[in-house]
Amino acid sequence: MSDQKVVSVVLAGVGGQGILLASEIIAEAALLSGLQVKTNEVHGMAQRGGSVVAQIRFGREVFSPLVPEGTAQVLAALEKVEALRYHRHLAPDGMAIVSTQEIIPVSVSSGQAVYPADADERLKKLFPRLLLVDALKIATELGSPRSTNVIIVGALSHCLSLDSGIWNEALRRRIKPALVEVNQRAFAAGRSLAAASGR
Repeated sequence: MSDQKVVSVVLAGVGGQGILLASEIIAEAALLSGLQVKTNEVHGMAQRGGSVVAQIRFGREVFSPLVPEGTAQVLAALEKVEALRYHRHLAPDGMAIVSTQEIIPVSVSSGQAVYPADADERLKKLFPRLLLVDALKIATELGSPRSTNVIIVGALSHCLSLDSGIWNEALRRRIKPALVEVNQRAFAAGRSLAAASGR
């Protein structure tokens, strides 16, 4: 990484999906790499089900935690509509990593809005570099459905210039000891998927 380069990552999802833990793991990996890190989180109206976005920026010198629109190297979303909501943050050549999970918001279940039936088509049109990940299926197969966030972190780690060995230590520092092993497997599954995609 050059001294001048600041890497920006945007994570999007809904309350209860583990967006903040995911941002902590990424920030920890950057800190362990000896880089300066700044983060910013915005919570939705509801603790569970509201929109949540986290911004992580790291480099030799970082002045602001805010990711200007059109500059993020990676946009990772744990829900498809949340990826659509925050698409403007991604740089034109940036990578979008999106879980195929659909979480119906209160506005839809109450009849005030409609969940887009063409979400996949919209994502493909918006993001030239797109990796759709069935993170919930992979996490369930691993016996840990709540690890979808770590699968997405594993996938996005492939796009970042941090040493691969740093990530396991970051997981150990940020995840409860009893859950480290299954989350390391979840991380490895996500990283392998991204590597195999060739994107």
